[in-house]
Amino acid sequence: MMEFSKDRIKAFIMLLPSIILIALFVYGFIANTFWISLTDWGGVAALAEKPVKNFVGLKNYVELFTGFLGFGFRQDLVNAVYYSVMLLAGAIGLGMFIAILLDCKPKGEGIFRTIFLYPMSLSFIVTGTIWRWMLAPQGGVNLLPTFAGGKPLEFRWLTSTQAILEFNWQNLLQIVMYILSVGMILIGFWTLRKNPAKACKQWLLPGVGIWFFAWMAGDFLPQALFMEEVHGFNLATLGIILAIIWQYSGYTMALYLAGFTGISQDLRDAAMLDGANNVKYYHHVALPLLKPITISAVIILSHISLKMFDLIFAMTGPDNGATGHPALNMYLTTFRANDFARGAAIAIVLFIVATTFIIPYLINSYRQKGKP
Repeated sequence: MMEFSKDRIKAFIMLLPSIILIALFVYGFIANTFWISLTDWGGVAALAEKPVKNFVGLKNYVELFTGFLGFGFRQDLVNAVYYSVMLLAGAIGLGMFIAILLDCKPKGEGIFRTIFLYPMSLSFIVTGTIWRWMLAPQGGVNLLPTFAGGKPLEFRWLTSTQAILEFNWQNLLQIVMYILSVGMILIGFWTLRKNPAKACKQWLLPGVGIWFFAWMAGDFLPQALFMEEVHGFNLATLGIILAIIWQYSGYTMALYLAGFTGISQDLRDAAMLDGANNVKYYHHVALPLLKPITISAVIILSHISLKMFDLIFAMTGPDNGATGHPALNMYLTTFRANDFARGAAIAIVLFIVATTFIIPYLINSYRQKGKP
């Protein structure tokens, strides 16, 4: 017992410098950023030697989500949601598909693996520059039909002003409730076969209840808190989405391919002897075993989708509102407009969004470790 206590004390002493540095340079700076977001630091005198910082509470956050000047931030926030959803669906789906093909051991497997993984070695700046040339209105992708005798495309990949899937910002709470209910219902159907009682109690019934409440009581939700304005999916973001999926599908391919390699060949042979073909093997055996890899990919790609500043800056520049992102908005607000308080508020919003992805994952990990 004494030896164990001494070991714990030694371990704590060895870790203490790292704990102090992390507490100071990570959590200390996060706390300082939050404090700045509660002040009015900005304007002409923001760069003075001793700037005046008056406490204003949550005023900066209220203006971001309800003020007239916060329209750009709200559209950027909508863009970030679409960037995240498209990146997750595209990179995970394409990476999984390529990994399955390579796991079947085709000829030239090593060459294909290198080709698909190569984009990961490039920085966002290089990727953005390459794709900006490829998506130029008078060249690149738009010229592909001419090789088959057709007319060139006229789609403006990075400068289009057309938007689809538009919605009124006042209905945001109702839309979020609909999305939440649909997600819970889908999870319920996914887990229905394993544990019907648990699926109905934890997912299906609450999901249907939330949907019914949003449908019946939607008009009574606090719509007056928000500006009445229309936001949607800007088609100019398609080019950026294509570029980031191209870069990170190879990463998810590598994750899944490593997972497939770790599955015992005896398990695959047993599945084949039981009458399973390749489709059934991957659907019922391989992919369920790689659930931790899928969760890790979702967490990592979600964080990457919140840090797309350099890719967007390289492809469309800082002043294209149709392809904006909160990270880019934070840069412009802080270092161009010298509005440090509002820039700090945008940073805290991004931090909160990031934690919504990582905290459930950490809780689930600790629960799994605590099980016997």
